[in-house]
Amino acid sequence: MTPWNTVHTLAIGGLAAATTASAASLGSYNVDPESISVSGLSSGGFMAAQLGIAYSDTFKTGFGVFAGGPYDCARNQYYTMCMYNMNPSITTPIANMQNWSGAEIDDVANLKDRRVYMQVGTSDTTVGPNVMAQLKAQLAEFATDSNTVYITTDGAAHTFPTDFDGAGNSPCGVASSPFVSNCGYDGAGEVLKWMYGELEARNDGAASGEVLEFEQTGSYGADGMGSSGYIYIPAVCTDGLTACRLHVALHGCQQSYGQIQAKFIENTGYNKWADTNNIIILYPQATTDNTMHPVWNGGQLPNPNACWDWVGWYGADADQKGGVQMAAIVSQVIQITSGSA
Repeated sequence: MTPWNTVHTLAIGGLAAATTASAASLGSYNVDPESISVSGLSSGGFMAAQLGIAYSDTFKTGFGVFAGGPYDCARNQYYTMCMYNMNPSITTPIANMQNWSGAEIDDVANLKDRRVYMQVGTSDTTVGPNVMAQLKAQLAEFATDSNTVYITTDGAAHTFPTDFDGAGNSPCGVASSPFVSNCGYDGAGEVLKWMYGELEARNDGAASGEVLEFEQTGSYGADGMGSSGYIYIPAVCTDGLTACRLHVALHGCQQSYGQIQAKFIENTGYNKWADTNNIIILYPQATTDNTMHPVWNGGQLPNPNACWDWVGWYGADADQKGGVQMAAIVSQVIQITSGSA
């Protein structure tokens, strides 16, 4: 196992605070390569679907989408058709998945064996149930019904749902920063249980492990990504003796560390479940970008809300293998899992 060069431990969930001048280099851990999964909210949900589909050979367990939308949605119609509870077309996106299979994206036949989780709030008007229903319809062409679950949460707005109160959270029925809310539904727990089956009860007390900041540079970074990412390592996963699992958790727009600090990392509940179930949680970070960029389907847009790229800001191949943000996240995953026994 490669050690962290310079530890930068965040004071999260009762963890001891010990900061240094620079972030750590990303380490490697004993992670079962068959155990990798990803989930995300909003733009992170779109990105989770992109990763789960384009890199299905990497994300062999599956993917979860909280209030995201169809794969390749914005390439074929203006991006606002994929938001605001519209009814985006999935005809061309489905055809693209079929045509790109085994080349621009991994073989879509993989999706029959992947676990797929979807969740949306009934009061979500930012993305909305209609958009999510189109994702469900799209994936029905490729995934297996028994491996797929679709959840609607009554009264929830565009927010990450939990069943506990976190400091600074927004009301469940209001789409406002930090977009994490007690909605009486444990989103993190449910997506992890869908990925991995029955889990040990979560740890609602002091965490056993650490949240570490790492350098999100070189092959681990890309346009539209911050200089640092974060990773939660349960104590049992630190010595290399236990084969752990890896889940990538992607924040949504306006949820990067630079915007809401540790609220997505701490308040969503992923770490609580990870702590008792030998799961490492990777939190890559997007960043604000006020530069105008050409996007798919015409026009130019900045990215001031630190959204993940689901509209083509950072290349025509943003949702294909080699798209710079997806390639950076996959590079992080490869490094983390390189210590597998």
